[in-house]
Amino acid sequence: MTAEILEPRRRPTQERSHKKFDHLLEVSRELLLEVGFESFTCEEVAHRAGLPIGTLYQFFQNKYVIVCELDRVDAVAVRQELEQFASEIPSLDWLKFLDRLIDHVAALWTGDPSRRAVWHAVQSTPATRATAAVTERELASQVAYVLGPLTPGTPRERRTIMAEVIIHVVYSMLNFSIRDGQSHEEAVVELKRLLAAYLLSSDNTA
Repeated sequence: MTAEILEPRRRPTQERSHKKFDHLLEVSRELLLEVGFESFTCEEVAHRAGLPIGTLYQFFQNKYVIVCELDRVDAVAVRQELEQFASEIPSLDWLKFLDRLIDHVAALWTGDPSRRAVWHAVQSTPATRATAAVTERELASQVAYVLGPLTPGTPRERRTIMAEVIIHVVYSMLNFSIRDGQSHEEAVVELKRLLAAYLLSSDNTA
């Protein structure tokens, strides 16, 4: 049985509704970081946002839909970094570009600790995990495109699998890098080594 993919009940089309939608997400992010997912409730989000609970339910069926939408929002900045990276390859210095890409994406995690809270929240149920997997696959499709000129001897099907592995590993490692007691810098260095070795060896094992 396929898990349900969680989407907002409706997305705003007018500026006033956009502001309410974005405000609810902003308050949700703050609340999630403050209290954790177990104590996170739609009622408290609406209260802190200063909006009727009915307004929240116009957009979001429950808290699981909210965290999945936050996960999509978090993916936007990663997608932008990937687009920038793609515009600068192929290049003989692609390893330097890779280092820079990872540094930029890692900065998103250190600059916004709520990303880790969102990532953990979407691991909570089969439906949220399935929805997060869709978001990851969308990012992976960009990575697969980037991998084309970097791994010309690798079949397209394998590049697709590689891209999904890369996205999942990057997300896991970056969330690992900012947990309590962990050295973020050391974890990022290891992530760079892991990805560089993986990509450099890819054509040899195609």
